Amino acid sequence: MFTMKQATVADAATVLALTRESYQKWVAVTGREPLPMRVDYAEALLKNRIDLLYEGDTLAALIETELEPDHLLIVNVAVSPAFQKRGLGRRLMAHAETLAAEASRAKLLLYTNSLMAENISLYEKLGYRIEREQQFGTSVQVYMSKMTS
Repeated sequence: MFTMKQATVADAATVLALTRESYQKWVAVTGREPLPMRVDYAEALLKNRIDLLYEGDTLAALIETELEPDHLLIVNVAVSPAFQKRGLGRRLMAHAETLAAEASRAKLLLYTNSLMAENISLYEKLGYRIEREQQFGTSVQVYMSKMTS
Protein backbone atom coordinates (compact mmCIF):
# COMPACT_ATOMS: atom_id res chain seq x y z
CA MET A 1 0.00 0.00 0.00
CA PHE A 2 1.27 3.44 -0.96
CA THR A 3 1.00 6.50 1.26
CA MET A 4 2.01 10.10 0.64
CA LYS A 5 3.37 12.69 3.03
CA GLN A 6 4.64 16.20 2.58
CA ALA A 7 8.38 16.50 3.19
CA THR A 8 9.92 18.82 5.76
CA VAL A 9 13.43 20.25 5.95
CA ALA A 10 14.32 17.20 8.07
CA ASP A 11 13.76 15.08 4.94
CA ALA A 12 16.30 17.00 2.80
CA ALA A 13 18.99 14.29 2.85
CA THR A 14 16.43 11.60 2.00
CA VAL A 15 15.08 13.69 -0.89
CA LEU A 16 18.61 14.20 -2.25
CA ALA A 17 19.45 10.50 -1.94
CA LEU A 18 16.33 9.37 -3.81
CA THR A 19 16.77 12.06 -6.46
CA ARG A 20 20.42 11.11 -7.06
CA GLU A 21 19.49 7.42 -7.28
CA SER A 22 16.60 8.15 -9.65
CA TYR A 23 18.51 10.44 -12.01
CA GLN A 24 21.76 8.43 -12.09
CA LYS A 25 20.73 6.69 -15.33
CA TRP A 26 20.60 10.07 -17.09
CA VAL A 27 24.23 11.00 -16.40
CA ALA A 28 25.50 8.81 -19.26
CA VAL A 29 22.76 10.09 -21.57
CA THR A 30 23.26 13.80 -20.91
CA GLY A 31 26.98 13.78 -20.17
CA ARG A 32 26.51 15.48 -16.80
CA GLU A 33 24.51 15.28 -13.61
CA PRO A 34 21.00 16.63 -14.21
CA LEU A 35 20.18 19.72 -12.15
CA PRO A 36 17.96 17.90 -9.59
CA MET A 37 21.02 15.87 -8.54
CA ARG A 38 22.82 19.09 -7.52
CA VAL A 39 20.11 20.92 -5.54
CA ASP A 40 20.37 21.92 -1.89
CA TYR A 41 17.08 20.38 -0.77
CA ALA A 42 17.21 21.96 2.69
CA GLU A 43 16.94 25.28 0.85
CA ALA A 44 14.46 24.00 -1.76
CA LEU A 45 12.10 22.78 0.97
CA LEU A 46 11.84 26.31 2.34
CA LYS A 47 10.18 27.53 -0.88
CA ASN A 48 8.84 24.47 -2.70
CA ARG A 49 6.52 21.64 -1.81
CA ILE A 50 7.92 18.12 -1.97
CA ASP A 51 5.59 15.17 -1.55
CA LEU A 52 7.03 11.76 -0.70
CA LEU A 53 5.40 8.53 -1.86
CA TYR A 54 6.08 5.51 0.33
CA GLU A 55 5.36 1.83 -0.06
CA GLY A 56 5.21 0.75 3.56
CA ASP A 57 8.32 2.28 5.14
CA THR A 58 10.25 2.51 1.86
CA LEU A 59 10.47 5.80 0.00
CA ALA A 60 9.52 4.96 -3.58
CA ALA A 61 9.15 8.32 -5.29
CA LEU A 62 8.72 12.06 -4.88
CA ILE A 63 7.46 15.14 -6.65
CA GLU A 64 8.58 18.73 -6.10
CA THR A 65 6.29 21.58 -7.10
CA GLU A 66 6.50 25.34 -6.95
CA LEU A 67 3.35 27.43 -6.83
CA GLU A 68 3.59 30.42 -9.16
CA PRO A 69 1.01 33.23 -9.54
CA ASP A 70 -0.46 31.79 -12.75
CA HIS A 71 0.65 28.13 -12.80
CA LEU A 72 2.08 25.20 -10.89
CA LEU A 73 5.65 24.34 -11.86
CA ILE A 74 6.66 20.70 -11.60
CA VAL A 75 10.29 21.00 -10.59
CA ASN A 76 11.28 17.38 -10.00
CA VAL A 77 9.75 13.94 -10.35
CA ALA A 78 11.98 11.16 -9.03
CA VAL A 79 11.14 7.46 -8.84
CA SER A 80 13.51 4.97 -7.25
CA PRO A 81 14.85 2.52 -9.86
CA ALA A 82 13.36 -0.34 -7.81
CA PHE A 83 9.89 1.19 -8.33
CA GLN A 84 10.15 2.39 -11.93
CA LYS A 85 7.74 1.09 -14.59
CA ARG A 86 4.97 0.72 -11.99
CA GLY A 87 2.96 3.85 -12.75
CA LEU A 88 4.29 5.96 -9.89
CA GLY A 89 5.38 8.79 -12.18
CA ARG A 90 1.86 8.97 -13.58
CA ARG A 91 0.47 8.90 -10.05
CA LEU A 92 2.70 11.79 -9.00
CA MET A 93 1.77 13.80 -12.09
CA ALA A 94 -1.92 13.29 -11.24
CA HIS A 95 -1.12 14.50 -7.72
CA ALA A 96 0.37 17.68 -9.22
CA GLU A 97 -2.87 18.24 -11.12
CA THR A 98 -4.78 17.94 -7.85
CA LEU A 99 -2.45 20.45 -6.19
CA ALA A 100 -2.92 22.85 -9.10
CA ALA A 101 -6.71 22.55 -8.87
CA GLU A 102 -6.66 23.09 -5.10
CA ALA A 103 -4.59 26.25 -5.66
CA SER A 104 -6.87 27.44 -8.50
CA ARG A 105 -4.14 27.09 -11.11
CA ALA A 106 -5.37 25.86 -14.48
CA LYS A 107 -1.89 25.49 -15.96
CA LEU A 108 0.96 23.13 -15.11
CA LEU A 109 4.47 23.68 -16.43
CA LEU A 110 7.59 21.54 -16.43
CA TYR A 111 10.90 21.39 -18.22
CA THR A 112 13.23 18.55 -19.03
CA ASN A 113 16.35 17.79 -21.05
CA SER A 114 15.69 17.03 -24.72
CA LEU A 115 17.82 13.87 -24.39
CA MET A 116 15.37 12.43 -21.86
CA ALA A 117 13.04 11.20 -24.62
CA GLU A 118 11.41 8.61 -22.35
CA ASN A 119 10.22 11.36 -20.01
CA ILE A 120 9.03 13.60 -22.85
CA SER A 121 7.02 10.70 -24.25
CA LEU A 122 5.37 10.07 -20.88
CA TYR A 123 4.49 13.73 -20.44
CA GLU A 124 2.96 13.86 -23.93
CA LYS A 125 0.86 10.77 -23.12
CA LEU A 126 -0.36 12.63 -20.03
CA GLY A 127 -1.55 15.56 -22.13
CA TYR A 128 1.44 17.90 -21.93
CA ARG A 129 2.53 19.71 -25.05
CA ILE A 130 5.87 21.17 -25.97
CA GLU A 131 5.78 24.97 -25.70
CA ARG A 132 9.37 25.68 -26.67
CA GLU A 133 12.92 24.42 -26.64
CA GLN A 134 15.83 26.49 -25.42
CA GLN A 135 19.58 26.02 -25.48
CA PHE A 136 20.90 25.79 -21.92
CA GLY A 137 24.68 25.45 -21.85
CA THR A 138 25.47 22.29 -23.78
CA SER A 139 21.94 20.90 -23.59
CA VAL A 140 18.48 21.78 -24.84
CA GLN A 141 15.67 22.27 -22.35
CA VAL A 142 12.18 21.29 -23.43
CA TYR A 143 9.42 23.34 -21.80
CA MET A 144 6.06 21.58 -21.62
CA SER A 145 2.65 22.62 -20.34
CA LYS A 146 -0.82 21.29 -19.69
CA MET A 147 -4.08 23.13 -19.11
CA THR A 148 -6.31 21.40 -16.58
CA SER A 149 -9.52 23.29 -17.29
